Amino acid sequence: MQTSKTKKKSSKISDISAEIIDANGQTMTTDIGVKINDDHNSLKVGDRGATLLEDFILREKLTHFDRERIPERVVHARGTGAHGVFKLYKSLSKYTKAAFLNDTAIETPVFVRFSTVAGFRGSSDLARDVRGFSVKFYTTEGNYDLVGNNIPVFFIQDSMKFPDLVHAVKPEPNNEIPQAASAHDTFWDFISLMPESAHMIMWAMSDRTLPRSFRMMEGFGVHTFRLVNAKGESHFVKFHWKPVLGVHSVAWDEAQKISGKDPDFHRRDLWEAIEDGNFPEWEFGVQIIPEKDEHKFDFDLLDPTKLIPEEIVPVEIIGKMTLNRNVENFFAETEQVAFHPGNIVPGIDFTNDPLLQGRLFSYTDTHLHRLGSPNFTQLPINRPLQTAYNNHRDGQSQHNVHKGQVAYSPNSLGGGCPYMAKALQGGFVSYDEKIDAHKIRARSRSFFDHFSQAILFYNSQSNSEKQHIKDALSFELSMVKSSVVRERMVKNLTNIDLNLSQYVADKLGLPKPTKVEVYENGALPADANPKEYASVYKGTTLTQSVALSMQHSKKDTIKSRQIAVFIADGFDDKSLVKFEKTMSEAGAKICTIAPKLGKIKSIKGKDIVSDKTFFNSASVLFDAVYIVGGEQCINKLCNEMDAIHFVNEAFKHCKVIGGDSDAEKFFKLTYIGNSNVDEGIIKNSDLSGFINAVAQHRFWEREAARKVPA
Repeated sequence: MQTSKTKKKSSKISDISAEIIDANGQTMTTDIGVKINDDHNSLKVGDRGATLLEDFILREKLTHFDRERIPERVVHARGTGAHGVFKLYKSLSKYTKAAFLNDTAIETPVFVRFSTVAGFRGSSDLARDVRGFSVKFYTTEGNYDLVGNNIPVFFIQDSMKFPDLVHAVKPEPNNEIPQAASAHDTFWDFISLMPESAHMIMWAMSDRTLPRSFRMMEGFGVHTFRLVNAKGESHFVKFHWKPVLGVHSVAWDEAQKISGKDPDFHRRDLWEAIEDGNFPEWEFGVQIIPEKDEHKFDFDLLDPTKLIPEEIVPVEIIGKMTLNRNVENFFAETEQVAFHPGNIVPGIDFTNDPLLQGRLFSYTDTHLHRLGSPNFTQLPINRPLQTAYNNHRDGQSQHNVHKGQVAYSPNSLGGGCPYMAKALQGGFVSYDEKIDAHKIRARSRSFFDHFSQAILFYNSQSNSEKQHIKDALSFELSMVKSSVVRERMVKNLTNIDLNLSQYVADKLGLPKPTKVEVYENGALPADANPKEYASVYKGTTLTQSVALSMQHSKKDTIKSRQIAVFIADGFDDKSLVKFEKTMSEAGAKICTIAPKLGKIKSIKGKDIVSDKTFFNSASVLFDAVYIVGGEQCINKLCNEMDAIHFVNEAFKHCKVIGGDSDAEKFFKLTYIGNSNVDEGIIKNSDLSGFINAVAQHRFWEREAARKVPA
């Protein structure tokens, strides 16, 4: 181990890794290094006698096993992570003195953890839920944590309500049901009484909560933060992660089936992509607002239930993050990583967002509970690149051996060490914000408009996306047993869109609202005028925002897409080889599926081993389907009911389906043969058309009436 004198500053990923323990070829020992002679039998009085208390090997083994699990996170318990690097495209020195946002020549190591919010550690990856998107930057000035979500806003405005929100969405305490779901009474009771949640509910009921992959979802810092430059000048900032692969989702029916077929779907997808060298990438963007413009919007920058439309303040792309290494040990790294929005570096600072302010306390308190000691920052996954010098001492699980007699400041016996750094030497100095106000338990009137951005989000969706929101609300509220809660929520929806509320009411068997209902708790005070408390920034009043719809996300690649290829005895060799070569060159991943495992013979008698079968796989695990030609092959597939069901399900979920000209006979036995649908159906070996179609991800228009069987 390097001493503090020999340790050099570096930005290499290896500097943040723990010692890798490889037992290959090694002799078994106890935790203190004593070689073990027998790890199969406890020490007894005779071979059938009582076990002896003095068996220190048994005691150590059982004691460690009994403590292998630590308390799971209250929220974001279900997650997975990976290592990578961040590379800056352009310097932000005009706005911030943060070194990692100034120097384009360095690569900053990162660790990222993705997660669901509501479920326990053993829940499914595909629950309808918000996804956590947290990034730890190991910068040359200390660790900076951007602790965000895949949705840019949140349910509540003040951290005082966070325990209530979590208690409401978690399994109900009387029966611990349901797991990892918001479709139950307590959640919707709470939401129906909280008008500030209206905007977030539109996001939560949208397809954003059903991502196709962690690699295909956006990330947001949620809060408005500050950037502070070397002159002490402040700008407000919103942080964004834009996936290079575009933003894509799955269908709700598909998500439910994936949860049964492969509850580790997202975790497996991330792991395999990195192992295959398909390194996930996100571009890092910022929305920067001069401090003088803080009040020039028709919403409050400090309100975490609001976003800044990109049409008003464009997102400036400044760098890229690439995840290129899986963890060596899930517990040591992913489970023990401790993110904290309070982990900032010089050049980045907080704002008075009341939700953010509460998080600054809560995260430290949580880590002390989960990891059992204030020394959790000494765990390898949480350690900064630099050696930490301070007067913190002792505590449970103290890893460091501190030299000397002095552990206080000021001191003379230790030569005044460790020294405090001046601002010009990189010492952190909080932004000098002037505050002149009375202590009060209240909210600013500028936080009172709860529906404008909910309306903007809904109006910005495509027709298919709107339909998915309608169906999601109908499904969720249909699971609510309380008629009072259902009726209240339908009335509340009239504040967003009357047609939306009428659709949901009809699905729930309730009278259709005929007018907008005034929110019963009051979205605004009776005497309030929204334009009264916030001057309108020119051009900010929008009816639609293109950036809020996934329909407009990047759709120019099929890199790492999973394509199921049907084969059976008698398949066309040339067709399969050509398809595999073409898709591989485009970056897609092929999986051959056959009636059985083992060798499958081609027309020319060549054997290949199938990757999967129709009985151990499913369409919901793939992005597209292709049927290889060969008369004998097609005849066999026509007799495989699981193959027909596979394609029917892919058709229902609006996926691309293609095939050779021989496949027409097979298609006639599926929904394709009984439909006038052309969208996303690619026939006659049109591989170029197939690639272009897969890049579009889904053809949601197929869901229109009479086009997709129920």
